[in-house]
Amino acid sequence: MTMDAVYIILTATLFSISCGLLGAFLLLRRMAMVGDAIAHAVLPGIVIAFLISGSRESVWMIPGAASLGVLTTFLIEFFHRRAGLQTDAAIGVTFTALFAVGIILISVFAGQIDLDQDCVLYGEIAYVPLDVWMTASGEVIGPKALFIALGLLVLNVLFVVLGYRQLLVSTFDPAFAAASGISVVLWNYLLMGAVSFTTVAAFNSVGAILVVALLVVPPATAYLLTHSLKRMLGLTVLFAFLSSACGYVLAVALDGSIAGAIVTCAGGLFVLVWVTQLLLRRKPAKELHPLT
Repeated sequence: MTMDAVYIILTATLFSISCGLLGAFLLLRRMAMVGDAIAHAVLPGIVIAFLISGSRESVWMIPGAASLGVLTTFLIEFFHRRAGLQTDAAIGVTFTALFAVGIILISVFAGQIDLDQDCVLYGEIAYVPLDVWMTASGEVIGPKALFIALGLLVLNVLFVVLGYRQLLVSTFDPAFAAASGISVVLWNYLLMGAVSFTTVAAFNSVGAILVVALLVVPPATAYLLTHSLKRMLGLTVLFAFLSSACGYVLAVALDGSIAGAIVTCAGGLFVLVWVTQLLLRRKPAKELHPLT
């Protein structure tokens, strides 16, 4: 296996784990489609940040995306509670409107800026080994995306570990969390902000559309196998790695999109686990026991 293959698989794995850890809490909160909404709705924030800064560096993109992610969450809650819309309708109205604004901004300024909607939406992880960081002396340190993915994973792991109790209680028993002095609204916005950061950091590698699958499919597969939240998070990490490694092998064999193959393998693992459960006549976990 070449170093380029190692870089691609490692980068994909790190991004997949980052998405999966946050996606597990979205799934348990019955908010999986909010991840979809945020992944699409942050697009105008990215474009606006680019127009203001003139740079595609993540240091500028992340604040723009995070602000739109929080705005998306606020608008969904506003339309649901104040306008009386059902949650799915509020999600649909919010993300389609913001996503359309982003597409319009890209199409209007496409001739003046180096920001391609196909790159933003679909990504191309095969280019990871080509975009490298170099020292002043010209020594290659490694792919930029790999270091971004590693830094993102460290931040997400710290967020989950340090906020585990608050996330756990606000996820499974919001009323008890409020009575215990835990701000359910605050932790909801913190989670959505983390999803926004993760989404924009993964744009250049896998694109917005494929990030949605990484947020949902690995934790959904893990959910079929365990009643324990901690084990669910551990299995999510395992399925994220398997999806990335198998996806690369499949893409090379078919000479196709690596990102698409990764998500295809993730979906294949989900179907495999589900069918195995049926053959063994075991019911999927309906409720988790979060403290086990």
